[in-house]
Amino acid sequence: MTQDERESPAPPARAAQRAPVELPPVSISEHDGVRYLHLGSVWVQGAMRIKAPQVVELEYVQRMLAALLWLPEDSLGAGRAVQLGLGAGALTRFCARQLRMACTVVEINPQVVAVNAAKFRLPREAEVVLGDAADWLAQAERASVRLLHVDLYDEEAAAPVLDSLEFYRACRAVLEPGGVMAVNLFGRDASFERSVARIAAAFGAAQVWRLRPTREGNTIVVAARDAAVPARDVLQVRAAAIEQRYGRFGVPARKWLRMVRPLDASVAHAEAGQCTPVR
Repeated sequence: MTQDERESPAPPARAAQRAPVELPPVSISEHDGVRYLHLGSVWVQGAMRIKAPQVVELEYVQRMLAALLWLPEDSLGAGRAVQLGLGAGALTRFCARQLRMACTVVEINPQVVAVNAAKFRLPREAEVVLGDAADWLAQAERASVRLLHVDLYDEEAAAPVLDSLEFYRACRAVLEPGGVMAVNLFGRDASFERSVARIAAAFGAAQVWRLRPTREGNTIVVAARDAAVPARDVLQVRAAAIEQRYGRFGVPARKWLRMVRPLDASVAHAEAGQCTPVR
């Protein structure tokens, strides 16, 4: 067991503006060598393979890393990564330990942070902000984030808890030019098209892509800030390089190319009220 794999104390957490209230209880379960995180229900909110904690276990979380395809290969590991919502810490572990990016995670539930430190190998080098993601975005430095992951669900797991046009505009504002965001949405839920329309209104439809839903219905949406749209052959080269470097950690990048497609124009305009994208 390496130093990185040992249990370690929680990294110091600093508070955002609002104190968390009426939050669901956190519990864990284990099955077939995998440890699961739950928030007041049977819904799985995150997972870690106990003997291989650096492997990204859940398929939808793997697909959230498809945002790496929009970053030039020579920039991987540079800049700042932010996760809004900690879950079981898979993205935080990957960004901090494998990509070796400066890493910040924002989590409203102190129990989730404590359980991650005790049971899910929360990296000590990651900055942990205890508070509301919307408050953090309002205070964050503009154009300071290269890679943003958004996975914000409560115990009912019915729809994202932050999902407004203003929220997605705030997400875009913290991204540096060329920065990329990946959002976990439920593609089979009625709210999906409204969520995607808001993302398109905030980022511009030409800067938004979606992956095929998982069996469970999770659909990952990728949005970039003023990024050059890579040609297919460039994406193929990037996918091969990413998989060669990180494939053993559960990152099947070449597989993503068969799943990703540009945002459908009809979806982009649905429920968006013809909002003007932020430029």
